[in-house]
Amino acid sequence: MKRTSAVVKTAFRFENPLKSFVTYFEKPGRENTDKALEIAKKYAEQLNVKDIIMASTTGLVAEKAISIFDPKEYNLIVVTHSYYFIGVNKRQEFPEEKISDLRKRGVTVFIGTHALAGPERSIRSSLNQWGPVELIAKYLRTQFSQGTKVCMEIATMAVDAGLIADLERDVICIGGTGRGADTVCLIKPAPTGLFDKLRVKAILCKPL
Repeated sequence: MKRTSAVVKTAFRFENPLKSFVTYFEKPGRENTDKALEIAKKYAEQLNVKDIIMASTTGLVAEKAISIFDPKEYNLIVVTHSYYFIGVNKRQEFPEEKISDLRKRGVTVFIGTHALAGPERSIRSSLNQWGPVELIAKYLRTQFSQGTKVCMEIATMAVDAGLIADLERDVICIGGTGRGADTVCLIKPAPTGLFDKLRVKAILCKPL
């Protein structure tokens, strides 16, 4: 039987105050997906957050999320890898039929250039030279977690695409390490051009 990640909780307080917890997973990875989505739903209800932004590269997280979050009640936004993200030989990792099905069910699926990569990813790959944007991404990965970086990135991508109507309202972002979900953040979003104004107000769960 596959061993599931252990969790450790620590208390903190939101404004009002509202008592809450951070959940730390012993290891990163897709085995934390169900728990991460459960945590996202709990605090979406508690904090009355209606915009739920999630990273999903093959459809696993999106399919699980739609069984938890009703698209009629929540603004569900799935951000997947851009086309040709893993090379010119594979157009899209997320099956097109799943994208079509999610959209029919009221989920927004956004596919675009990654805010913390773009042309700098090409320069790093071909010339082994790091640019400032990818250095930001690397810093966030190493100092917090891959999922935290992803949460911040998809928040600003959703804003750039006009998918978040009110920037004064917080959003909940769901990210992960590789496949699946293991990180949930409460974020005050901002566009890429004002990335320094984006605020991670709370990390609700992440790997140790």
